[in-house]
Amino acid sequence: MLKLEPFTRADFQVLMDWIPDAFFAFQWGGASFTYPLTVEQLEIYLKNSNTENASKYIFKAVDKSTGKTIGHISLSNVDRVNDSARIGKVLIGPSESRGNGYGTQLIVEALKFAFDELQLHKVTLGVFDFNTSAIKCYEKVGFKKEGLLRDARKHGGKYWNLIEMGILEDEWKALNLQRT
Repeated sequence: MLKLEPFTRADFQVLMDWIPDAFFAFQWGGASFTYPLTVEQLEIYLKNSNTENASKYIFKAVDKSTGKTIGHISLSNVDRVNDSARIGKVLIGPSESRGNGYGTQLIVEALKFAFDELQLHKVTLGVFDFNTSAIKCYEKVGFKKEGLLRDARKHGGKYWNLIEMGILEDEWKALNLQRT
């Protein structure tokens, strides 16, 4: 089982170690970061986050049984007028931890925070169309495909399509009632 804790400066090196190359960095962080990640980039990313009424919350995912940090996620563009936010920067870091259900747990914990604590109505995310394992994970927890942005990002001379996905509060609640 995972728990979310605030991402802090003390977590920078772990995250930097998880990003092996420019392709992975772009897939994880889009144009927000350049490879290699630096302390300076992460300080900018962390600025003005995780405070009361923040528009961005950044978390590390900690395995409750081992106490080890194994993931990262952010909830940004928190819009308190429209009660919405966007999940991003999703990562299960250590390669040996991938494929064990941690991604699903990570998304579920982020949605609990969004819907239960922040009382949001909608959470969205974008995922590149070739990231089939992430798409399956998002659909498993209730996200629905809402659209396709063709050639939305350019990396290494190639264009990447971005699938937009979303989940509404009532969909989340219905799924959680089924799980209990």
